[in-house]
Amino acid sequence: MEMQPLSEVEKLALKKVKIFRQSLLRYILRAMLASMFIGFGVIVAFKTGNYYYSVHSPSAYPMAAITFGAAIILIAYGGGDLFTGNTFYYTYAAFRKKMAWSEVVKLWASSYIGNILGAAVFAFIIFATGLFRESAVNAFLLSVVEHKLEAPVIELFFRAILCNWLVCLAFFLPLALKGDGPKMFSMMLFVFCFFISGYEHSIANMCTFSIALVLDHPHTISWGGIIRNLIPVTIGNLLGGSLLMAFMYYFVNKPFLEEYSKE
Repeated sequence: MEMQPLSEVEKLALKKVKIFRQSLLRYILRAMLASMFIGFGVIVAFKTGNYYYSVHSPSAYPMAAITFGAAIILIAYGGGDLFTGNTFYYTYAAFRKKMAWSEVVKLWASSYIGNILGAAVFAFIIFATGLFRESAVNAFLLSVVEHKLEAPVIELFFRAILCNWLVCLAFFLPLALKGDGPKMFSMMLFVFCFFISGYEHSIANMCTFSIALVLDHPHTISWGGIIRNLIPVTIGNLLGGSLLMAFMYYFVNKPFLEEYSKE
């Protein structure tokens, strides 16, 4: 049964709520940290993938997917607050009547805003480094962004549902494992799965798009295209985390939850 991991999810949600109630600024800063950590993952992934992309190797995307796993380790152990994970944590706590739905919405919005701000700050820092200024270095990143902005809205929506289902599992299932080694390996494995499958993650997209915008990018990469991507992807991520994770695990374990809580 998933009782012990679900108990940890509930405790984590309430811990996050406590931070939010004590200081909105501290909560926003934690959310900014999360998207900056993803930014590190984006840079490592596309810098690695570009070596293969530049020689037309089919290994470009798999190598990027492997190295992007660094982002989830940074978030899990670095104390970041990620919107996509919060769609699971807070929704589950609300189903358990541990917090009000109105507060869930406020927390979702606050973490999302913090993630946006963090992505913008990280993109500025990357621009200032000059590391992605040359076209020989940023070609792979810009190519992936162009494809994301060209995808049909309905496809983006369903890719986003599957993405956050996997990402939330990447945080949830390791809670039942012992030792940091197995936890980190399983996290990176799930992140590899979502990346290589071509699913859509709103905050990862946010970071990637922000970096693309500060580079010398083609006209096909525009604010309009970015908003067109982020709206269905954000909604899809929200449904993936709140329905396929929070509601599903609450509903299938409901007969056992009260009994476990009394033990």
